[in-house]
Amino acid sequence: MTAFLSSVILMSGTGGGGLGQVQTFLPFIMIIVVMYFFMIRPQAKKAKDQASFKDNLNKGDKIVTIGGIHARIVEKRDNTFLIDAGNGQKFEIEKSAVSMELTKGIQKNAAPIAEK
Repeated sequence: MTAFLSSVILMSGTGGGGLGQVQTFLPFIMIIVVMYFFMIRPQAKKAKDQASFKDNLNKGDKIVTIGGIHARIVEKRDNTFLIDAGNGQKFEIEKSAVSMELTKGIQKNAAPIAEK
């Protein structure tokens, strides 16, 4: 790493001024910009969508947890849900444990069948 940095300093020259240094670091700056637009920004958008999805879940919605439990939301709390997994089995789970919602998925799949 030290050899690389010393070669970069030697290649930039000693009396060229600031323009040589900008040209030397321009590829690194471009790599950071590309990484931001292709990696960091989409991940932030996905996290924002996931948070709004969990905030929009309501009482009565059918969900699947990350553990694979199919349940219905009985009560919505600040950071948790009280869910009913059937046969009177009620659990309190974190909002982050919800994987997907089945209520809207069932409605989307039912619409094309009704049209046929």
